[in-house]
Amino acid sequence: MKQTAVITLEKGGEIRLEFYPADAPKTVENFVTLAKKGFYNGLNFHRVVADFVVQGGCPKGTGTGGPGYQIKAEFNKQKHVRGTVAMARSQDPDSAGSQFYICYGSTPHLDGQYTVFGHVVSGMELVDRIKQGDRMTSVAITEE
Repeated sequence: MKQTAVITLEKGGEIRLEFYPADAPKTVENFVTLAKKGFYNGLNFHRVVADFVVQGGCPKGTGTGGPGYQIKAEFNKQKHVRGTVAMARSQDPDSAGSQFYICYGSTPHLDGQYTVFGHVVSGMELVDRIKQGDRMTSVAITEE
């Protein structure tokens, strides 16, 4: 069964993600579980760095929050290119929880340092227009 995610933006539009379950099974499972619980609903994109990344998934809206637990890193062969979706973390490699980022372009210096668990398959033009503070209305999981 293939799972995808649809991020619905408060300002309108949808960003569709496909996952890499073979490369980051626990990370995909964590994101899917949080999404199904409604964890991401209403959260903002608290960090937007031009030509680098847009980051969201912090319940505090500041980049300092998470789900109350951390998951182990699953560094893999997937590259940081335009549309890559990966887990944000602190200096500790095993400190990811709920925050994720989407790359605007190629960022090879992140390869092997952060857990890449998916990529944007549609709606990248919407990612390009996200401003700091913009909100996700919902993150829904579809199963095919």
